[in-house]
Amino acid sequence: MRHGLTRWSPSSVSAWDPVEEISRMQNRLSEMFGETERGTWMELDTLRPLVDVKEEDNDIVVKTDLPGVNKDDVDINIKGDRIWITANTHRESEEEKEGYSMKERSFKRFARSFSLPANVTEEGAKAKLEDGVLTVTLPKSELEEKQKIMIE
Repeated sequence: MRHGLTRWSPSSVSAWDPVEEISRMQNRLSEMFGETERGTWMELDTLRPLVDVKEEDNDIVVKTDLPGVNKDDVDINIKGDRIWITANTHRESEEEKEGYSMKERSFKRFARSFSLPANVTEEGAKAKLEDGVLTVTLPKSELEEKQKIMIE
């Protein structure tokens, strides 16, 4: 046996957990790209839809694709300049033919949170889900003017 090589044994291979490794890689990538929220391996099935953010005169408009989602299954939360969008979809189908029966189930979770280009308020906010596209219109909030504090 050459120096540095070890003999393979089932106990040495079983210590490696591929799900844990994927979770570590996901955390490293999130840190690298500035994501602040860490997930667990359970969130690997969560889809992160792309978003379009447009700043209009007095509004911020956010659009994202949520295919196959009902409006009752969407949650939108805002605080300051941050928005959280989550949605779930569940499908079940059953097919019975001569000699066999087949059931299929699928579950998809969409989740996305990010900072907006301005602070927004929920008063007057509107959301519409049409043809799988969620459009959220958020009025910009009136920020108080910054006040300078004098040092004694």
